[in-house]
Amino acid sequence: MPNLPNIDEPTRAFIAAHRDEDVRELALHPGHAEGVDLPFALDQIAGRRKALSKLPEWAACEDVVYPPHLAMEQCSSQFTARYKADLARRLMAARTGGAPTNDKPAASDCADGAAPGRELIDLTGGFGVDFSYMARAFEHATYVERQTQLCDLAGHNMAALGLEGRTRIINGDSVAYLNGLPADAASMVFADPARRDEHGARTYAIADCTPDVLALKDRLLEVAPIVMIKLSPMLDWRKTVADFGGAVSEVHIVSTGNECKELLVVLRRRPTAADDVWIACVNDGQRLEYALGEETEAAAAAIMETESIPPIPIGEATTLYEPNASLMKAGCFALLSRRFHVRQIAPNSHLYVGSGTADPTFPGRAFAVQATSTMNKRELKAALAGIDQANVAVRNFPLTVAQLRRKLKLRDGGGVYLFATTTADGTHTLFVTRKA
Repeated sequence: MPNLPNIDEPTRAFIAAHRDEDVRELALHPGHAEGVDLPFALDQIAGRRKALSKLPEWAACEDVVYPPHLAMEQCSSQFTARYKADLARRLMAARTGGAPTNDKPAASDCADGAAPGRELIDLTGGFGVDFSYMARAFEHATYVERQTQLCDLAGHNMAALGLEGRTRIINGDSVAYLNGLPADAASMVFADPARRDEHGARTYAIADCTPDVLALKDRLLEVAPIVMIKLSPMLDWRKTVADFGGAVSEVHIVSTGNECKELLVVLRRRPTAADDVWIACVNDGQRLEYALGEETEAAAAAIMETESIPPIPIGEATTLYEPNASLMKAGCFALLSRRFHVRQIAPNSHLYVGSGTADPTFPGRAFAVQATSTMNKRELKAALAGIDQANVAVRNFPLTVAQLRRKLKLRDGGGVYLFATTTADGTHTLFVTRKA
């Protein structure tokens, strides 16, 4: 039985009665709280409120117990956890004769069903969100975590979520547990190394995280033929691929709400040539995939095309495109030009223009261009006639958003979007647009 606080009737009733209230106000004015474990109750109310937006499927389960605030902030969202579960299903299906390794994974609702993977080992269980979703892609799944409190929570919550029969909770050191396993003990190992040192300071380099998966690479691949590692979105993914010395077969840059959330790398025993590493850039429903060699080829072709193909004149552009966060992280700017027949405004602007109607498949946002202007006062006055409110963005531009807004004397918001950038010939240019 998990070593959880005894949720007695007064505490349970208090949680139910105040579940939708502001926790800070409730902490100051709890009202009738005799016999209530107030710190625990407040954690549950705050945790559920956070889960309503971050983990709605968990929030819908009345028996889930939530950890203190920090663990809720740091845990995966439902979107990113589901993404890893779908990726695990695809990787396992490929091993059992399903889709080829680099095929786009099929959509999945992560519901219980036939699990193609035999055994998953999650070496860094934490609150257990990723584990709870990935476990459904396997016949058996083992959660390893050194913090006893988190193990107790995971044991309780896996049962509450209907996963008790296929999951096992291990309270112990992940490296010691890994070193005690025989070869081929699992179909897949997952690790999300802690990105804080012993003093609580943030770390980003792989070698500074716990456990050091770079140093453990060979041992991880002895235990399982496939290893999935979740890393900081701040990392240079190209350097990460090089650091793992041919073991990386796939890189997944995962964003939601146009915010880059995590970097996933898939390791395999069979070495992968650099050009064959598969890159997937995901932002909610938007997805772009390519082999690294295709990007290299596109970049080389772009250099030659710059001299032979004239760019779309700025004044003739009808659509402006802004790549999403995952594409910005990937840096595959030449590939975007090739795939979607658009042109970069300038090498460092990372904005694109095209003629004709907007392409709805472009992985980012598209805007209909209404006017363009240099920073000449007369041109600006004509371009901004009748506009007193706008959303302002700057790319490769000498002014900040706040400085430009003050200069143009515009309020924030509304349906107009202004993009200030520098064109290839060095001209500071303003695009006046609306969402396409």
